[in-house]
Amino acid sequence: MPPAGDNRNFKSLCLTGFMGTGKSTVARLLARQISWHYVDLDKRIAERAGMDISEIFSHHGEAAFREMEHEELGRIFGEGIEQGKRCVVALGGGTIAQPRNLARLRENGAVLVWLHCPVEELLKRCARITNRPLFRDEASFRRLYAERLPFYEQADYRVESNIEPLRVVEQILALGILERVPA
Repeated sequence: MPPAGDNRNFKSLCLTGFMGTGKSTVARLLARQISWHYVDLDKRIAERAGMDISEIFSHHGEAAFREMEHEELGRIFGEGIEQGKRCVVALGGGTIAQPRNLARLRENGAVLVWLHCPVEELLKRCARITNRPLFRDEASFRRLYAERLPFYEQADYRVESNIEPLRVVEQILALGILERVPA
């Protein structure tokens, strides 16, 4: 874990958490606030595949998606090293539940921040979204949440995300692991 207030020791901060926690929104806002590069892992996978995530799941299955996810994660770290970019990465909801992805994150010195949100709030948020390939019904949603919880708990930090995204960013900044960049 990096020392408080010193962001020179790591090149990437990765946001993890279940679907609906706000990873993409918070990562984009945080990256802008600290002047780091923003990367959305699922978006990168979709762009590379030429189809959205739900299409990848329906046409190729979850195993193929997880392979793409692992490869794209490697590309993100490779680009960061090659280009000297520090980045805030919005991981997919199941990224760190894959042992080799978690190992890759650790090997690359990524700091993991878990955006925690009560499952009841997540159900409300995700009920309105129709393109989540692993959200079939409430029972399977709760089961998947319970399965992934032990992986999220392995993150370096936990912040609550059942509030406005800018307040989530403030919580991450308050951890003392990043320096604010003057506007």
